[in-house]
Amino acid sequence: MSGTDDSAERASGAHCDNANAATIDAFHRGRFHLVQPKGKGHRAGLDAMLLASLVPAEVSGKLADFGAGAGAAGMAVACRSPAVQVVLIERSAQMAGFARRSIDLAQNARFAGQVALLQADVALTGADRQAAGLADSSFDQVVMNPPFNSADDRTTPDSLKAEAHAMHEAMFEQWIRSACAVCKPSGQLSLIARPQSLREILEACEGRFGGLQVTPVHPRPGEDAIRILLSGIKGNRARLAFRAPLYVHEGEDRAFSARVDELSNGRSFLRR
Repeated sequence: MSGTDDSAERASGAHCDNANAATIDAFHRGRFHLVQPKGKGHRAGLDAMLLASLVPAEVSGKLADFGAGAGAAGMAVACRSPAVQVVLIERSAQMAGFARRSIDLAQNARFAGQVALLQADVALTGADRQAAGLADSSFDQVVMNPPFNSADDRTTPDSLKAEAHAMHEAMFEQWIRSACAVCKPSGQLSLIARPQSLREILEACEGRFGGLQVTPVHPRPGEDAIRILLSGIKGNRARLAFRAPLYVHEGEDRAFSARVDELSNGRSFLRR
């Protein structure tokens, strides 16, 4: 399992825009498409689709996609939930450009009016965050797939990918603090991360989000978890709960398990 495009179902005849080094890739069995960097940067895949599966099918109101990249998670929600308005929030000007091109694709015209783009740093605080367009108590849902590689991990010469993948100190504290600020009371936070980050995430959620539910994601039965999916509700006081694990594969081949296939294609959801 990776944060690449391994799980993206390629559109028939998906092509490369040579001038801008991009591909157009189909997700949710062709229900939405992304313009993504070719051969560099972060390419969305299973992580983003599982993150989107944490958002209720009947979602309405406004959803913020923190660190949206080309817009995978937010657009996965918008394409199957007509009552939601999604704001893709991305710091990188280059990745924000891919997100804008994704919104403008003819293949996404059916729901493009539900999606807006904001180039901003979600780690901003106070007046700076407000000035960047992230108003307090303005969203019903926040989803995030923060960079998860530590400073000790092998680095990549691809600067665009490094920016998307490299975690800096106190990142979860900063992102979750901002998520709490922009969430309305009883708003939902949803995120995907490495299991090694669980302690930091729980500490950042303390006093902000409660009723936390954690779903471990394993490559196969008998193998250690490589991701966690977490959701919580602003101001909730319910106890932490661990849910049944997800197994990406059931056999030795690369085919997704039936459950993960349903989740990754927007046909099923991880209900609270």
